[in-house]
Amino acid sequence: MRTLSAGSTHVGQKRAHNEDFYVCDDRLGLYVVADGVGGHAKGEIASREAVEQVVMWVRRHLADIDRNIAEGGDGLAHVRRLLESGVQSACYMVYALAEQDPEKHGMSTTMSLLLVRGGHAFVAQVGDSRVYCMHGGEITQVTEDHTLVNYRIKQGLMTEEEARTSAAKNVITRAVGHKDYVQVDTFEFPAVAGDRYFLCTDGFHGYDPDPDEVAAIVKAPTLDGGVGDAIDLANRLGGRDNITAVLVKVV
Repeated sequence: MRTLSAGSTHVGQKRAHNEDFYVCDDRLGLYVVADGVGGHAKGEIASREAVEQVVMWVRRHLADIDRNIAEGGDGLAHVRRLLESGVQSACYMVYALAEQDPEKHGMSTTMSLLLVRGGHAFVAQVGDSRVYCMHGGEITQVTEDHTLVNYRIKQGLMTEEEARTSAAKNVITRAVGHKDYVQVDTFEFPAVAGDRYFLCTDGFHGYDPDPDEVAAIVKAPTLDGGVGDAIDLANRLGGRDNITAVLVKVV
């Protein structure tokens, strides 16, 4: 089993600079998108440093990851814990950078990570970037948005219709680097040939695209074409934020 991918990021129509960052590594089967917070280029530092840290972590622990995947069972849970630790290491590093430099105070980033190896897909999630999976022609959102609005919906304090126009729509409740520790969601599920994954920042999904539009992007004839379609769609809808899209295919 191997993976093929395409990714791109765009500043959008309203922002002066791009605070998103992403990595596609088909050799590792590792894909990460991050949306920095902080302004004045500090969010850009947070997203880049966090992603580079977690990529180094995965490379450093790759033999352990592969051994645990081969064992299955509790080994898969161990891989999830390893990825969580990688995100925690990135969290601590971004927090420490901000503590050392007053100009970086408050910087942080979202992070959505996908690792596909040995017939399994692993996801680690912080914030409101997203991972979608298309399996057997059906697309599902794997991750949950860590936002104030989503929390209110889950608690029955707000309807989804009210959420679409809420002023708190972009308020995130978890971020890498905001503190020296962050709660990380992790998932594991089988990966088979033909599966596709779509990772994106809220510069794309913040427009509440129709599920059919997302599905059309994910199953585009070419990965590059699908990524381009995602960025074009977000820009046509206003491009009010940075836009990052990554498509992955299992072959």
